[in-house]
Amino acid sequence: MNIKESTILITGGSNGIGLEFAKQFLKQGAKVMVTGRDQNKLDRTKEQFPEIVTFQSDINKPKDIEALYKKVTEQFPELNIIVNNAGVMRSVALLDPSTDLENITDEIETNFSGTVRMIQQFLPHLITKKSSAIVNITSGLGFIPFTTSPIYCGTKAGVHIYSQGLRLQLKNTSVKVFEVAPPKTDKPLQTAIPETSKRGMMKMSDMVRVSIKGILKDQYEIRPGLSNLMKWMSRIAPNFFTKLINKNIEKAKTKAL
Repeated sequence: MNIKESTILITGGSNGIGLEFAKQFLKQGAKVMVTGRDQNKLDRTKEQFPEIVTFQSDINKPKDIEALYKKVTEQFPELNIIVNNAGVMRSVALLDPSTDLENITDEIETNFSGTVRMIQQFLPHLITKKSSAIVNITSGLGFIPFTTSPIYCGTKAGVHIYSQGLRLQLKNTSVKVFEVAPPKTDKPLQTAIPETSKRGMMKMSDMVRVSIKGILKDQYEIRPGLSNLMKWMSRIAPNFFTKLINKNIEKAKTKAL
């Protein structure tokens, strides 16, 4: 996949992994647009990186996606890559009676449904391009369940399988489907999960660099760092690896008390 001179749209690109992808895509010679819910964060991104185009949009809202599609394709008809990066990760106590039905499905809306909506909306445009791509950001936790964030793990596992199915359906088109499954990085998605160990942690800049290298080589499933081990251990010894991770979580919780 050629990145140079591509036009790329990244959801959730005002900070974290999304912003790091934006920065490194710019260095590759791409034109980059990012979306986000928070206009203040988008404004700060624009101040820091004037060459990045920003759009306020919430992927939980179908109308926002429709409006985003219209704006982007009218202003940047050369768009040929979308990166579905926007995500939410929460600690969820499923036995807590205060966990209401609306909040418990928010992660599903953002991580899974939002990704599906973005692809469905932009696919008719992407398929008209000579070379185009969809990049879905999942997680190593889509292979190994994490006790404190079961909904997050479930949504990322869902996007993993969805990406495989999408890739099969688009195999005779110009649209390539990539999946990037990051491991734990030095800038985690959220801080509600207790710190267990820095073992296996990967610098976010290195993770994105490895991911872009994989995209350039048409490596459709990219599992940087520990994520590759998590994928294979989920097949070879799933119970052992799951127990090991969650034992460390319980220890971290005890230390935090």
